[in-house]
Amino acid sequence: MKKALKIIGLTIVVLLLIYFLATLFVPKIVDKSHNKIRVEAPYHVSDQAQSVYSNLDFVADMHCDALLWKRNLLNDNDFGQVDIPKLIKANVGLQSFTIVTKSPKGQNFDKNTGESDNITALYLVQGRPTNSLTKRAIYQCESLFEFAKRSDSQFRVITSSSGFEKYLTDRKLNKSIAAGFLGVEGAHALDGKLENVQVLFDHGVRMMAPTHFFDNKLGGSAHGISGNGLSDFGKEVVKKMISLNMIIDVAHASPQIIDDIINITDRPIVSSHTGVKGTCDNVRNLSDKHLKAIANTGGIISIAMFKQAVCGTDAAATAKAIKYTSDLVGVEYVALGSDFDGSVTTPFDITGLPLIVEELLKLNFTKNEIEMIMGENVKKFLLKNLP
Repeated sequence: MKKALKIIGLTIVVLLLIYFLATLFVPKIVDKSHNKIRVEAPYHVSDQAQSVYSNLDFVADMHCDALLWKRNLLNDNDFGQVDIPKLIKANVGLQSFTIVTKSPKGQNFDKNTGESDNITALYLVQGRPTNSLTKRAIYQCESLFEFAKRSDSQFRVITSSSGFEKYLTDRKLNKSIAAGFLGVEGAHALDGKLENVQVLFDHGVRMMAPTHFFDNKLGGSAHGISGNGLSDFGKEVVKKMISLNMIIDVAHASPQIIDDIINITDRPIVSSHTGVKGTCDNVRNLSDKHLKAIANTGGIISIAMFKQAVCGTDAAATAKAIKYTSDLVGVEYVALGSDFDGSVTTPFDITGLPLIVEELLKLNFTKNEIEMIMGENVKKFLLKNLP
């Protein structure tokens, strides 16, 4: 018996050691394999494009998933697409950090169910909590605040319009600071409980999308099975978000959900990262009807930077979608929504944003229009719509 117990104890120790080593090395390997860059920095543009970019007062991006990965965002990492030193190097004033809590195995653009989950295994190997989607979201929220706390005042988390105003004032005196705000991809992160809208709000979340890659209790995903609009629970969640002045994000929502949200609220809505059917026709991208509808709310349409969204692998494809959207609804409703670190291959990391300016100049956008697209539209939107 003693020998058997000794073997069991030794086995447990070995398994724990293997797990500990896995948490040290596997997360970086997975991160690097999921978030690739087609062309590594440094990036080179024309003198004109660099001048325009360097003189932008404010650059903003409405979507990245960097918090999903076990990556120290205080380091200038040699992998991944976003971290805080890169934000500062790229003169990015504001980055939206969006939270992923669940994604289906075999995730695709067309039809997914919520029966499986890739994030459980990822969280296990990262040593993060797995027993609740809400706890997964809270963990990522707390991570961003912890990075801010340890950043030596170089980074802060924005949770209010007054805090944003203070940050903008401070940034006029010191460009070597950056900020982020928190969003959620898919309100399955609520664990089916309406009260968790308040819980996530209290942890700093200021933007949330009803669905991600699969249908959930709120309704249908653009990539799901049902195509449904908002359920009764979904309508309750949207109304609670409205009462808190949380920003409603329709990225990944079914067309019917977008219609339902527009019918419920008179507040501006956003698509934090999207392509448009006019340049890249798939189930994920926004139709002309919905581009106009979002603009009519006074919202923001943030154009993504990966192949499946823009049907191209370079900055020119994103610029083409920006051009189409601007021509259709007006440049004042268009912004950047990269989807950096969202398990996608992008043309560049965030320090490559001058390449977007280069392509916009080729399409005859004016300096003022480029300023709006690259960040001024987001600045105005958040000053008006944050709590």
